[in-house]
Amino acid sequence: MLQVALPCALFSSGRTVLHLKGGTNADMAPQIDYTINVMKPLLKKFGASFDCDLKKRGFFPKGGGELLVTIDPVRSLSPINMTETGQITRIWGLAYVAGQGEFLIKILKDMATSAERLLKSSVPGVPIDIKQIKEPPQNAVGIGSGICIFAETSTGCILGGSALGKRGVHASEVANNAVNEIVESIKSTACVDQYSQDQIIIFMALAAGKSRVRCGPITLHTKTAIHIAELLTKAKFSIENVDSNVNIIECEGIGMINEDI
Repeated sequence: MLQVALPCALFSSGRTVLHLKGGTNADMAPQIDYTINVMKPLLKKFGASFDCDLKKRGFFPKGGGELLVTIDPVRSLSPINMTETGQITRIWGLAYVAGQGEFLIKILKDMATSAERLLKSSVPGVPIDIKQIKEPPQNAVGIGSGICIFAETSTGCILGGSALGKRGVHASEVANNAVNEIVESIKSTACVDQYSQDQIIIFMALAAGKSRVRCGPITLHTKTAIHIAELLTKAKFSIENVDSNVNIIECEGIGMINEDI
């Protein structure tokens, strides 16, 4: 819901406040922690921002999570040039659990410690800080767990990886899944990971000027996003293949102007 509303709210006549309810941490969708830690800084590079207040976490199948989002409009969006990856300077993240039961504390600790151990082996010499969060009952609906990991580079790129806890899946395996995602993005030398890759397409199309972004293999979501963005805005995209695993997405944005501010 936030992904759909954000571009519209940025070009509205005034501040938009969204009170969103549902799953905040669910399969087949960005975890809210990813949106806050990766997409929010990315949007700032376009000259826009939003504030996000996580009131309650919500998990499948109950949902019930609550999110308060405040978005101020912009006159226009700036193009971005993200083609230099730089070096990884820090890695941080959070492991979280919600619900009743002492077993959740063990799951929480196992996720965090397993992730730290794997990261130290895969990305040596980089500071790592994985926080452990046991959500109080008033801050979550239902039972759930997961881990989100983020890496920042010396050029200001932020990459993300995450995984959700599932019945029958050991906490160490959940941690391993998240670590594999972030390490894969780091090794690709991309400036955006596979999940933000498609989410920035609409902003590139609306920006005033040429945007260039270094990424890994082009995902099907990105191909679809480019196709729809070109149909909606008439912006022109091109993809330069640097090597088998690296591409640069380029877009001449339409320079949309918000006439109401």
